Formats: sequence, structure tokens, C-alpha cells
Amino acid sequence: MFELFQFIARSRNFILFILLEVLSFYFIINTNNYWSVEFFNTSNYYAAKFLEWSNKAKEYARLREVNAALAEENRRLNRQLVQFQQSNPKGQTSYKTDSIFASRFQFTVARVINNTTQHPDNYMTLDKGRADGIRPGMGVISPTGVVGKVKLCSEHFSVVTSILHSEFMISARLTRANEIGTARWDGVDPRRMKMLYISRNTKVARGDSVVTSEYNSTFPPGILVGRVLRVSESPDQTFHDIRLLLATNFSNVSFVYVVENKLQEEQDQLEKQIEPIKK
Repeated sequence: MFELFQFIARSRNFILFILLEVLSFYFIINTNNYWSVEFFNTSNYYAAKFLEWSNKAKEYARLREVNAALAEENRRLNRQLVQFQQSNPKGQTSYKTDSIFASRFQFTVARVINNTTQHPDNYMTLDKGRADGIRPGMGVISPTGVVGKVKLCSEHFSVVTSILHSEFMISARLTRANEIGTARWDGVDPRRMKMLYISRNTKVARGDSVVTSEYNSTFPPGILVGRVLRVSESPDQTFHDIRLLLATNFSNVSFVYVVENKLQEEQDQLEKQIEPIKK
């Protein structure tokens, strides 16, 4: 307390100057209409600016909550869309699937907490694991397209093999040409991919969409892989050299959907029974 009194005593002239300035400012505003209006307008302007900054800060603080809500809504819509597509196969007017088959794909929202794109074999880590029903072998998609497949799981985390992996291949279909091939990353550009095994006799259009085909049990059919960026061929080649622009931008992916095929185990067990027969 004594030090406070000492400080006031040392700074008494400066404190008196500030008090006189405030008092003068008060009298000017209250006795002069022009300065009164100017003060009112200026104070309103800065008050509005402060309120705007405050609202922007609150909106920014809520971005994670808003993104999570949007991801959950997209999960629900994805499930409904896939169920509708499976119930009404494209190009089929009389064939209808049963309800169990049509609703076999389930989606779980997860957040990406680690991701690589610069290696020949890339992975990402999700904040969901066995406790959330995630298992190795499940497909992973983003709001824009295919992401990869779950490789390892702990209780609360999962590691996903990205499609930006030298050994990752996915059965894909050209939508206009209606031809099925294999999409595979060549390990060069994280925004580009190759489409393999499309015959030179097939007419391939630049910009054509490439989606997951019906010939895999990991991903629902019709999930976007990318779009045809370039088509070339050589006289000694049997297939087109097709380059795709990936639908998913792996440099900023934040929320994904882990896809569970509830009938996959049954299908896999049945198909394994063919091996002894072949031998």
C-alpha cells in the first residue's frame, strides 16, 4: 500500500494532467453540438466494429462444431443415397434388390488427425477405433470421393491406407463409356492417378467421371474416384494411358466416413469356398 502511495506521489502531475484532459473532453462534448454529434457517431462506429469482430471470433470458435454437424448430416444423406441407389440399380427397370442388401452399407463419421501425401506409401490416422465399431478392411470416403481402406485399429484410433499408396488398387468404372478398369496411384503427384486396363477400342472422353464399380465389397458403387484429365495411347499398347484428377484433395481433408459393409464377411466366406473347388 505504501508503494502505491509513493507511485501516486511521484506521478501526481501526470495523473492530474490526465484528469484535466478527461474533464475538458467531457465539457467539450456536452457544451458543443458539433463535437457531441461527432463523438456519438465515432463511438457508434467503433462499437459496431468491435461487435463485428466479436461475432467473427465467436463464429470462428464454432467452426469445428459446425463442421462436425455438417459431417454428421452428410453421413445421413450418404446412407440414404446409397440405399436408394442399391434399391434401384441404374439401367434396370424390373429388378429390385431386397431391403437387407440395399441397406448393407453403414457410415461412421471420423476426423483426420494425421495425414501424409509426400511418400510412395501414404497413410492417415483417424480419431475413431474399435470402440466406435471400426475394423480393418473397412472403406473410407470423403465428402468428395474415395480416400482409402482401414489397415490397423486400436481402441480409439485407426490407421488408413490412403489411395496414395503404391499397392492400393480399386475397381473403377468410366461412367460415359461404362467400362470397368483399375485405378492406381503412380507415386508421383498426390492429385493425379492412373486408370488401367481400358481397351483402346473404348472411346474415352476427357472430363468423364470415374466411380467405384459394382465389383468390390469395400466401397458402395458410384463413389467418385476422379475425372479423366488426359487420354493417350501408343501403337504398341493394348490399353489407353488414362490420367485422372483425383476427386479428394488430400492436402486439406479433415472429415471422412468409414464405410461398413454388413454383408462383406458373408460374401468373403462364400467366395473363399471356391478356392478348394478350383484346385
